[in-house]
Amino acid sequence: MPSISKKGQQMPASPIRKLVPYAEEAEKKGKRIYYLNIGQPDIKTPKIALQAVKESNIDVLAYSRSEGSEVYRQKIASYYAKHNIDISYDDIVVTTGGSEALLFTFGSIMDVGDEVIVPEPFYANYTGFSTASGVEIVPVISKIENDFALPSIDAFEKLITPKTKAILICNPNNPTGYLYSKEEIQKLAAIVKKHDLFLVADEVYREFVYDDHVHYSIMQETGLENHAIIIDSVSKRYSMCGARVGCLISKNKTVIQTVLKFAQARLSPPTLAQIASEAALETPQSYFDDVIEEYVSRRNTLIVELQKIEGVKVAKPKGAFYCIAELPINNSDDFAQWILEHFDVDGETIMVAPAGGFYSTSEVGLNQVRIAYVLKKESLVKAVNILKKALKAYNDSCV
Repeated sequence: MPSISKKGQQMPASPIRKLVPYAEEAEKKGKRIYYLNIGQPDIKTPKIALQAVKESNIDVLAYSRSEGSEVYRQKIASYYAKHNIDISYDDIVVTTGGSEALLFTFGSIMDVGDEVIVPEPFYANYTGFSTASGVEIVPVISKIENDFALPSIDAFEKLITPKTKAILICNPNNPTGYLYSKEEIQKLAAIVKKHDLFLVADEVYREFVYDDHVHYSIMQETGLENHAIIIDSVSKRYSMCGARVGCLISKNKTVIQTVLKFAQARLSPPTLAQIASEAALETPQSYFDDVIEEYVSRRNTLIVELQKIEGVKVAKPKGAFYCIAELPINNSDDFAQWILEHFDVDGETIMVAPAGGFYSTSEVGLNQVRIAYVLKKESLVKAVNILKKALKAYNDSCV
């Protein structure tokens, strides 16, 4: 039989989705599952976005420009202007989701064998993107004890080698919900300028910031024009995960010109989804105010309920809609599978994401899970109650 590529063999399975077969089997047995494993909001997509697609009078569903519609990019630039970020539409390349923006970034600024430093835990698919690009992720560990704050500058500088090309952050962070402060962004800016690196910021959760905190973008920091690359997406902001529209932003013209070549190779981003995404930019602020209020309430409910469980440690998120919880177990992969296969409370069970997949350092995070608080508060309370009882039953069975 023909052999599979080494790259294909090294490509990691998603820690978020790999338990799906067990969940499907549980549902076939009639169990109800509370899905805490994936960041799929239950918030309704703005009607204005869906209506724009319904009312489009397209006769031929044609290619768009490889960099995305100029009108759409102009409106994206206007969106950023409202957030005190000064960019031009030609600093933007529209992509098929934030995922493609990251792949284009890796392909444009790094060669095979180059390195990117990433604070961990980090979005699990970064590992997949790096593997697909032949790039090495070099982790710098942040810890639950200080809510996953930025590691020290010394920790970063010890990892920089001649192969280092960039530092990548997610702000607010997936999976921890940590929000990097202005001071932390400025520390990173100083490092990349000192060592002539790129600073890549995945800012797809920028609208989800809580408790009077303020999101500070790398694009607001002066002197980073040739270093800063932003990754963005409509998926979470407008609850439009299925649209698969994102963008890459940089004032570095060489970066944009290079990214455009990758964009041309895949022809264009989806046309109908761009129509929806352009219309979504007209979403009133009241929509976001209501969404933020709802997520703050959900977060508070989740944290309070988790803190009631003996032996559980949890970091309080400042943004996004995830948290990392440390559980009194040894192996969260085994625990998450066991729940789906063997445990329920009155026919109900839960699905969580084992956090080991959000680390690239081996043997770290094995007793942690990521929980997405994308369910209504009543469901979160029930889900945590199931978690509490599952932990007791699991640990009793391991004695």
